[in-house]
Amino acid sequence: MDAALQQLLDELHAEGVAFDATQTDRLATRRNLEPASAGLLWSLTQLTGAREAVEIGTSNGYSTIWLADALSLTGGRLTSVDVTLDPSAEVNLVRAGRRETVRLHRADGGAYLASLPDACVDLLFLDAERTEYPGWWPHPLRVLRPGGLIVIDNVLSHPAEVAPFLALLDGETALNGRTVEIGKGLHLSWRV
Repeated sequence: MDAALQQLLDELHAEGVAFDATQTDRLATRRNLEPASAGLLWSLTQLTGAREAVEIGTSNGYSTIWLADALSLTGGRLTSVDVTLDPSAEVNLVRAGRRETVRLHRADGGAYLASLPDACVDLLFLDAERTEYPGWWPHPLRVLRPGGLIVIDNVLSHPAEVAPFLALLDGETALNGRTVEIGKGLHLSWRV
């Protein structure tokens, strides 16, 4: 990642933290990924050789830019899905020079995953309303190709909210998983 893009990401993260501090409604916050978690996601995207990635939860595009930058190095593309699609996401993608790598899609995350064909996603990043994930089952697994990776944010900061979904993942013999104590906690599940 070049220095100019890293500087933009640092600015976006700082803006997000400041914005969130002024909000009283959690749903109005940006809830950006922690920088260390974003860096790990960036690395994992490249290590898996991801070509087709899906992000559920766009917000202002902070994690979208991290993913898009990594995918620009693998020759891949990202579809970022959100029920509201904050207009700042597109603006920030243009500022980052990564708009051409990303398809922004306004939809419910579960409905979007249900619409995809089997084994078409190399990397699935879930950073939306955690309590909805179990209702999306079995689509997060069904759309994942063998060797593909599911990454879930906030598993340490909101363990009760993600526990039902993690139980589904843990009960699936086609997946191996591990929680990484970084940022607010990332859970990684890869399809064998």
